[in-house]
Amino acid sequence: MTIILIVSLVFIFGLGLGTVVFWFFYKKMTKSEKPVTRKAVTYSLTFRWKYILLPVALLLLAVVLGAIFYPQLTDEVAYRFNLDGSPKSLLSREAIASLTLIPQFILALVSAATVWGIIRLSRSSGQAEGAINPESLVLFMGNMLALPQIVIGFVMLDIFSYNVYSRHLMPLWLFALIAMAIAIVVLTVFFVQIIKRSRQGG
Repeated sequence: MTIILIVSLVFIFGLGLGTVVFWFFYKKMTKSEKPVTRKAVTYSLTFRWKYILLPVALLLLAVVLGAIFYPQLTDEVAYRFNLDGSPKSLLSREAIASLTLIPQFILALVSAATVWGIIRLSRSSGQAEGAINPESLVLFMGNMLALPQIVIGFVMLDIFSYNVYSRHLMPLWLFALIAMAIAIVVLTVFFVQIIKRSRQGG
């Protein structure tokens, strides 16, 4: 659980910092743009469910999985394991349900709050099209919180799998490494698109 907490905190901090950096970068680019003959495109952002589709879908999936496996758990549930996969610590099944579902709710709320904040900033500043499409930014930032949700969801499923079927899915460190690698690829693609668009608009 410590690994999950560290990954989630680092990711949320990075996401918040990334939002601020992206927004200042976007403001700077739109202010420094020279007048051109093309017609400017102004965006009026409104809330759409697709902006938080992944966090909400993962939250609902976690609730469904919890409802399926919870009745099959014993009163004491193993949730921490040694390197060989043997149980190290036990908790009540009520505590396990709370520790795996509450973070999902929090991350989904943070995702919605992030989207709401970006939309409010966009409305107050009346941004026009620049290096970043505001809708793409909102869609990206809102759904990126799905990464720590996926890691938490995997941990929950692994706990259920061990305590119900007596087997692990895969080592947590390996899954976290795969998830972070995928996130790095997605972020790289997003950055490359921003750079290419800013150069084309320059």
